[in-house]
Amino acid sequence: MNAQEPAPTRRGPSASEELLTVPQVMERLQLGRSAVYDLLRTRQLASITLGRARRIPTRALTDFIRTRLEQEAA
Repeated sequence: MNAQEPAPTRRGPSASEELLTVPQVMERLQLGRSAVYDLLRTRQLASITLGRARRIPTRALTDFIRTRLEQEAA
């Protein structure tokens, strides 16, 4: 690649638009499946449904963590 050539553009969703599966959220939060589904059921953690698949936007996970940290600090 020549130094004057522009870097290839990244295709696909940005980090803030990435969709996570329930197992990925379980791993990131170090919680079990039931605990994650309880957060989804009580709408503490936002999600979308694509067909029968449940997906959690990374932004929703970040917002959830920030909210919990603010609650703990208060």
